[in-house]
Amino acid sequence: MALGVYFAPASMSATQYDKCIKALRKAGAAHPTGRTYHSAFGPPDKLQVFDVWTSQAAFDKFGKTLLPILAELGVDPGKPAVMPIHNVITRPAVARKAPAKQAARGKAARRKK
Repeated sequence: MALGVYFAPASMSATQYDKCIKALRKAGAAHPTGRTYHSAFGPPDKLQVFDVWTSQAAFDKFGKTLLPILAELGVDPGKPAVMPIHNVITRPAVARKAPAKQAARGKAARRKK
């Protein structure tokens, strides 16, 4: 079951958030398995985070990497609100057209055959 996870730390600056993201990349956890959506929002001196996770287990596994990084940065994430996701609506994928040069090369290659 997918979960929505909402963090509202007492204070997390944009600088602290950016350092956290950099540390997660360095730890190989920039795109953790099980996280399908991530957003950080709010004023630059008090960011909040909302994620969608495929399971509690995936979220808990990521926490083992995230929490020490937040502690090092002096961010207390507090207790997140965790709720089951009822529905997610995303914009349908749109097929991209090939750029004109690529399309022309493709036509030329097909003519040579």
